[in-house]
Amino acid sequence: MEFDHAGIATTDAAALAELFADLFDAPVAHEEEFDGMTVVFLELDDGYFELLEPHGDGAIGKYLDKRGPGIHHVALATDDIDGALDHARELGVELIDEEPRPGAWGHDVAFLHPKSTGGVLVEFVQH
Repeated sequence: MEFDHAGIATTDAAALAELFADLFDAPVAHEEEFDGMTVVFLELDDGYFELLEPHGDGAIGKYLDKRGPGIHHVALATDDIDGALDHARELGVELIDEEPRPGAWGHDVAFLHPKSTGGVLVEFVQH
């Protein structure tokens, strides 16, 4: 597996994208409305920042209400998401998603529960 992206919860994806574009020379690679939020991917040399701005109530809106803006999750790319989930199960890791589901950019994704991963919400993503 390799690093794919860090998901960052924010109340203003456009403003944060503008700042990160200037600060890190990270241009917008992809933007879409997905699952009740604006999702903006900023391209880095070896992955992306994924900016998540909620529209109404949803997981990201609840996260912002409880914890405020910041890193929401870390995503690792895999060529075999089903195999990665099976391996996590074998290790006793609690899964949020028992099966892959559609994610942003048309990728398959699945999340591992942070209770089992040192407090970090981990996402597997298959392109």
